[in-house]
Amino acid sequence: MVAELVPAVIAWARGPMARLFGESLTDPRASIHEADAVEVIRSHVCAFDAILLDVDNGPEGLIRKANDALYDMQGLKTIHRALRPAGVLAVWSSGPNPAFSKRLRNAGFEVNELNVRAAAKRKGARHVIWFATRPGGAQ
Repeated sequence: MVAELVPAVIAWARGPMARLFGESLTDPRASIHEADAVEVIRSHVCAFDAILLDVDNGPEGLIRKANDALYDMQGLKTIHRALRPAGVLAVWSSGPNPAFSKRLRNAGFEVNELNVRAAAKRKGARHVIWFATRPGGAQ
């Protein structure tokens, strides 16, 4: 399930960028919804194996202040509830954020923070991807 807030992005995926998406948008296992990711997550409990967020520039709502609802303590607890046991939240960010790492842990996640380059061949800006796992599931 993909939640996309901007209708033009969906239109691009189905139109001029369709070649890049291939058959992914017509795969019966996938769905795309014009919706706010915050609302989609709030409306599901123990529904997702993974939630992947590439929203705004990371855990700081720089472009859309409402995105903070994904990254504050209440938002992280809501995401925790929406994940199945052993489910993973992955969050991309344009840079490090030690306070966010701490909030993830305080919300009950096991956290792995990975620093990556924006481009191949060890060039480009450094970005951060957090992999936050909800404890539980088979060991």
